[in-house]
Amino acid sequence: MIAFQDIAHELPGSGSIRAGIGWSVMKAKAEQRVAVFGAGYIGLVTGACLAELGHRVVIRDIAPERIRLLQAGDLPIYEPGLGEMIARNKERLTFTLDLGEALQDAEVAYVCVDTPPSPSGDADLSRVWSVVTSLQGAAHLRAVVVKSTVPVGTGTRVRAALDAAGLGHVGYVANPEFTAEGMAVHDFMHPDRIVVGSSDEAAARLVAELHADVDGPVVMMDVRSAEMVKLASNALLATKISFINEIATLCEKTGADVQEVARAVGLDHRLGPHFLRPGIGWGGSCFPKDSEALRQLANNTGYHLQLLSAVIEVNNLQKRRAIQKIKDELGSLVGTRVALLGLTFKPGTDDMREAPSAVLAARLLAEGSEVHCWDPMARPAEAEPWTSTTRHASPESAIEGMDAAIIVTEWPDLKDVDWARMVSRMRRPVLFDGRNMLDPAGMRSAGFTYLSVGRP
Repeated sequence: MIAFQDIAHELPGSGSIRAGIGWSVMKAKAEQRVAVFGAGYIGLVTGACLAELGHRVVIRDIAPERIRLLQAGDLPIYEPGLGEMIARNKERLTFTLDLGEALQDAEVAYVCVDTPPSPSGDADLSRVWSVVTSLQGAAHLRAVVVKSTVPVGTGTRVRAALDAAGLGHVGYVANPEFTAEGMAVHDFMHPDRIVVGSSDEAAARLVAELHADVDGPVVMMDVRSAEMVKLASNALLATKISFINEIATLCEKTGADVQEVARAVGLDHRLGPHFLRPGIGWGGSCFPKDSEALRQLANNTGYHLQLLSAVIEVNNLQKRRAIQKIKDELGSLVGTRVALLGLTFKPGTDDMREAPSAVLAARLLAEGSEVHCWDPMARPAEAEPWTSTTRHASPESAIEGMDAAIIVTEWPDLKDVDWARMVSRMRRPVLFDGRNMLDPAGMRSAGFTYLSVGRP
């Protein structure tokens, strides 16, 4: 069941919507026909979950190979539980390259395309506009829903474009996603909140009803506020990570243990324990892009977000500090061999976007190191720095013969490595645990020069 958040909110031009006035609990609604534009992480998860909820969904993408894989029953990405959900709902879920097939009889069109940074630092909305333009003539639509992360004010422009295309009767809804890779299916079905931003009560109600049987509250608001929620949420999470990394650096200089500090800080109910884990820094498709997008949005208004700028700077430095720690132990890195253990920006995904490993590999190569790497899921691009590295099938193979190894991604496999045996297999047993996975005392007693983040 969905419960509507118990807040009063005025939707412009639509009167007041308040939880408990006919909307407090919804029963499952009849099947709706939904077109999803974009077969990436968000589009695939959105489409599969809506099919799981009983709707008939067509997912359209412009990449032939991606659609071919999906039509053949394969996934172009790795996301736990997604493949099983797609297979379970194959009667209600279709993949296509054809625009007409996607829009045929569709009542709702979801925009789930990516919005990468442009050269100016603003979000590149070209894919969003491509989808909006393609909707011209689809008079049978009832709502256009944007899940893509867009700058505040985008909805106003899309609304004007729909009106100009003769689609003034089609409602517009901002419905930002808050899914974490590796947990995306769970996050969709059990969200902390479902944000629905619209000035059209009927469209807002329709999107809320599409989520009937989802275990999470619906929070209604205006479009601009909904657009801001996504950027603000990710910026705040990034801030927590950068903050604990700064405290970790201070702990190293004072002899305190950041893990003990973070554990006690996290017990404060006002703060909580989440995202207080020090490490090499954040990456992925959301935190870097959304933090920069929010900073650029502020710059465009003539306002400088000083705190967010510092958060981004701390994160950029964190990766370079890791290389400096290795350099302090080995001296010159020229002629050394260094292993990167884990390449994806987090475990449980094959996503390499903005992964810290790319910066580490590039810096090591620039310093004259020979870089070896291992990851159970990653598919690095056929470009630098990866074309200059050596891939290994196991962490043990990657570690053997190295002068140093860096734990970049906290894959569970690394806890199963017989580290005591690996000491004798390295040229110099230097290990930088960039995720604080291992026990310092145990690693040192095994013979490692063991380095970590914020631990004495």
